[in-house]
Amino acid sequence: MEPKMSTELIKLDNGYALGIKIDMYNAPLILIKAHKGFIMCGYLNLETSETLGDVAAVVKNVNSFNDMLTAPVISFTSSAHKLGVKEGITGKQALELLC
Repeated sequence: MEPKMSTELIKLDNGYALGIKIDMYNAPLILIKAHKGFIMCGYLNLETSETLGDVAAVVKNVNSFNDMLTAPVISFTSSAHKLGVKEGITGKQALELLC
């Protein structure tokens, strides 16, 4: 199987974010990075993000950038919480806070 990766510039109300998607074997690995932080799929480790001091939030069960934007945030780092990220807001709402 040929590895496949895609990127997309995502327009938000407050700026832009960069979406990165890598097709893995059973599900895609997706991350969308804004100016101050990022949202990520369940493939990536929130505990590591917390340890490193990253501003990060997690959404799950996503297969596309649009899914990431509409899915609810289920967890986040303490530094993301300080910027207003909370459980239940959409990925897009989280990214707007991170622009």
